[in-house]
Amino acid sequence: MIQIIRDGFAGLLYENGVLIRVLEPGRHVFGRFFAPQRDVKTVDLRERSTTIKNQEILTADKVAVRLSLLVYFKVTDPKAAVRNVENFEDRMYEDVQLAARRFLATRSLDQIFKDRNEISDAIRQDLKASALDYGVEVRRADVKDIVFPGNLREIMNRVIETERTTEAQAVQARRGAEIARLQAENAAQVARIEAESKAATSALALASEAQAAELAAARPELLKLKELEILKEIGRHGEHRFYVGVDKLSAKG
Repeated sequence: MIQIIRDGFAGLLYENGVLIRVLEPGRHVFGRFFAPQRDVKTVDLRERSTTIKNQEILTADKVAVRLSLLVYFKVTDPKAAVRNVENFEDRMYEDVQLAARRFLATRSLDQIFKDRNEISDAIRQDLKASALDYGVEVRRADVKDIVFPGNLREIMNRVIETERTTEAQAVQARRGAEIARLQAENAAQVARIEAESKAATSALALASEAQAAELAAARPELLKLKELEILKEIGRHGEHRFYVGVDKLSAKG
């Protein structure tokens, strides 16, 4: 007897109806003479998925919804999968149903919408021990569809639209506040720079005046020379009389 086990599968070898051992992928040859009756059952060890459809569940806030789940699973113990239950896929289907009902019955509709990943984690933890009893590991259970009663669907659509509008308004308000803040900061910076510039100009002017006063006090002839330059400049632009060393009365006489 020759038996080929494909990669990704395991073979269960039975002799006279008794499970003897697990066959790994490859070619297996068994003796012909005086051999017991042998047969091999193959078990798929690859990750697979199945859809659990239209599960009507009552949420914690008493809303009836229909839920479809996409479940990913893998056989980890082919012996247990075949020996411990009649059909491991049917058993897993039922266990996922019950786990989903137990979890969602403790959650409001709003909580289900906010975090769909919670249901996957909850189902995996719920089935972690029991599924291993029949050789299966549930790897993920995602919410595929949620169906609501007609009137609830309209209400939810309005709520979603309102939330979107509110969020858009909040974003616009934050943007306007940020623009106003930046404008105020820019205006304050410009005012500070102008004030610093004016203060610097005034300080420079005062310093120049102080230096001129010190120079005039040290050398009075320079001040006299400056006066003569001013008088000369005035005389160029009109007929003016200047009396140097003569008082007003003498000048009138």
